[in-house]
Amino acid sequence: MRVKAFVLIQTEIEVARTDEVAAALKKLRQLRSVDRVTGPYDIIVEIEAETLEEIGALVDEKIRTVTGIYRTVTCLAI
Repeated sequence: MRVKAFVLIQTEIEVARTDEVAAALKKLRQLRSVDRVTGPYDIIVEIEAETLEEIGALVDEKIRTVTGIYRTVTCLAI
């Protein structure tokens, strides 16, 4: 069974930075969706993988390396 997670992303303070981060994330093929949202987070990304290790690697190596991301919180779907 595939593992699904949502990554809640806070971007750096500047509003324009959120647009840049969202555009960069949309270029990553592994992401199912990238949505700008209101509230304490700026972007929510939906991801899916075969294992928890793949989810972790995707977050650490692809998502968190995008310039302009301040903080992420990964929520596994149960």
